[in-house]
This record gives sequence, structure tokens and C-alpha cells, in this order.
Amino acid sequence: MIKIDKIIPGGQALGTEDSGKKVFFWNALPGELVTDYKITKTKSSFLEAIALNVENPSKHRVASKDECFLSTSPWQIMDYNYELELKQELVVEIFREHQINIDTPEIITDNKDYYYRNKMEYALYWDNEQQKIRLAFHGRGSHQKIPITKSSIERPEIFQAATTIIDDLNSRHEEARKYQSLLLRCNQEGIVSGGLFENKKPHPHFNNLNDSILGHNYSYSPNGFFQINLPVYEMALSEIKKHINTDEVLDLYAGVGTIGLSVARDKHLTLVECDKYAFNEMAKNITIEGPQDITKTTLFPTICDNGSKLASEPRNDGSERSGLEKGLLSNITAILAKSENVLQHIKPSQTVILDPPRSGCDKKLISKLLEITPQKIIYLSCNPATQARDTKLLLEKYHIDKIKTFNFFPHTPHIENLIVLSL
Repeated sequence: MIKIDKIIPGGQALGTEDSGKKVFFWNALPGELVTDYKITKTKSSFLEAIALNVENPSKHRVASKDECFLSTSPWQIMDYNYELELKQELVVEIFREHQINIDTPEIITDNKDYYYRNKMEYALYWDNEQQKIRLAFHGRGSHQKIPITKSSIERPEIFQAATTIIDDLNSRHEEARKYQSLLLRCNQEGIVSGGLFENKKPHPHFNNLNDSILGHNYSYSPNGFFQINLPVYEMALSEIKKHINTDEVLDLYAGVGTIGLSVARDKHLTLVECDKYAFNEMAKNITIEGPQDITKTTLFPTICDNGSKLASEPRNDGSERSGLEKGLLSNITAILAKSENVLQHIKPSQTVILDPPRSGCDKKLISKLLEITPQKIIYLSCNPATQARDTKLLLEKYHIDKIKTFNFFPHTPHIENLIVLSL
């Protein structure tokens, strides 16, 4: 019998065996007694496990909505208000671990805690008894496929489309082993795009989807990078926009451009992205709103990792070689490079927006920000641990103006956190 002490950053529940070895549980809550569990990982100093039976159930425990909850959304076992409180407490704890004391941040949610994901990737499972393909997810901590009959975190249009595709495969007596997965995405209007990935074949091209964010239009590929929960994302962007009071804005780790283009399209805006596929999506999004927004037509300026512009060169077929689109807004520059490789674009007069991957910001970037000291830094993070690490360094010159937490992914441990730093 193991008593659960607390939920740790990362979302698991912490308990200790009689031997002193730590156990990190899924499907357990603070105060509960785990009497039976399945070990999923064994290390010399700790175990990872799934609780199979608990005594003294928490007052915050609720019945999960889905049988597959451990695969998709392991916090379905707790009431939603408790989830929000936990995420606030975890942000405070993470920052405290980095010697930063903060007040409990406000947490923002649209209170739509199910049917919010606009993208889902399913595994395909072959049911030997019924001799047919079924939708599935991979079990947490394993490669085992678990067949499903329903799932409640993605938009209903997605699950319906997935079911239709599986029915079609079965009508043609297809086999699951032919396929890697099924990826589907839908926009806010419920239009679904995506499809099957076949093993040992290139991924197919899917029709782009279109959405509006803060009144601006965006086009994106179903299997590209785009935010999963647009209504809450819009709430985060609205908060970011409140804090931009400079004429120049630098958007680093810009992805397909949805932050900078939504909150600073009317500013002198520079966007930096290193992934060429995301960059090409960004190029389209800069000009998607039509000729009325285009003040001049020119070749889109590409800037390499070393900061030099790429000249347009004719191809053998007579077309121009720039890798980019025509129709640049005169106040917007896009750069194809790693953010840490174009540090010369950081200026004291700017607001700098940071939205890095889970690994956080490169040390060279942090050092340059401290050297140049732009007026304001707005840091949106999907990993508060690396955000706190970077913030601790930036506090040498800056102070925290605002912290807000956003619940982009209800019923999961994932936390999106926003920090605004000023001189």
C-alpha cells in the first residue's frame, strides 16, 4: 500500500514504497492509498506505474469520461476546478524551484474542457475476433494499441470522420498493418481535412484548412504546426496584445506566424522561424488577407542563418528562385533561421515575443537580450520549467510585470504560461 503525497510537475502522482523508492503514478490523486498497480518503467531510484486500485479516494476524484483516458487525457480522473488549482500551484512550485517567488497566477480557461482538440492522430488496430480494423490509441508507457469506441477530447467532427474512414477501409477488406496512422484536423467551422499515412510511403498532401484568429485569416496544413485549442489561444493572444506598446516587434520562434501576425500586424514586425515548412506557411499567412493589405509587391526577403539576404536567382525554367512568395507587406520581414543565429535583429526599441519549444531559449539568445535590453519581453511557454530557468537569467535586468496561466489542454497535465518582462 502506497500513500500518494502530491502531484508533481509533469502530472504524475508521487508516492514512496516501504523500501524508500519513489513511485510516479498515473491514475492516482493526493491522499489516496494505492493498493494495486502496474509498473510501466523500472529505474534504480524510481518506478513509473499505473494505479489499478485505490482506497480512501480523493474528494476530487471523478469517473473518467473515456476508457482510453490514460492514453489521451490522464487528468480526467479529477474535477475540473481542482485541475485548474493544481496547475496554478504547479506554476508557483516550478518558479520557486528556480528561486523566483511569484503570487499564484490567474488561470484562463473558456470552460470547455471536452471536445476542444482540433487535431487527433489515431492508431489502427486489427481486431482478430471481428476480422476488422478499429480505431486505437497507444497505451501510456507502451507501444501496445488499445482499441477505442469513443474519445471525448477531440472535436466530434474529427471522431465522426475517423469512424467513416475506418468503415470504408473495412468495406474494402483492408488490413491495419498497411497503415502507420490516421491524422485528422478540423477548423472552427467543423471542416475536416487529413487522412491515412501508409507504411513505407511518403506522407500525402492534404487540403489546407482556413481559420480566423483575432480577426485575421490563416491557412495551414492539417499535418503542420498550428494551435490545438484556438479559442483559448485567442485569449492568450488578446493578453499579449495588451502589452505591446512599441512600434517595433520581433517575434522569435514564430512558427506559422500566428502570434506576431495576430497581435502586431500593424507594427514594424520581424518574424523568425527555422523550420522551412512552418516558414512557408508563414509566408502565405502574411499575404492571405488580400491585395488591400499589400502596400508593395516585391520578392519576399529571405535571410539565412548567417544573416545575409538571399538574392533572387532565375531557375532554368525561367521562374525566380527565392523559395518564398511575392506580395510582402512593407512593414513585415520574415527570416528563415534559428532565432539564436540572427541576434543582430534585436533592438532596444522593440518588444520581443518568445514562444520557444519545450527546451526553452538558447543561452546565446538570453545573453543577447540582456546585452541589448529591448523594452519588453513577452514569453509564452509550453514548459514552465524551462521558462522559469530562462526568466531567472533575465531578471538580472528585467522585472516581472504579469504572469498568466492558460489551460490549452484540459484534462492533461500540460500547462501554457505567459510572462511579461519589463526593464
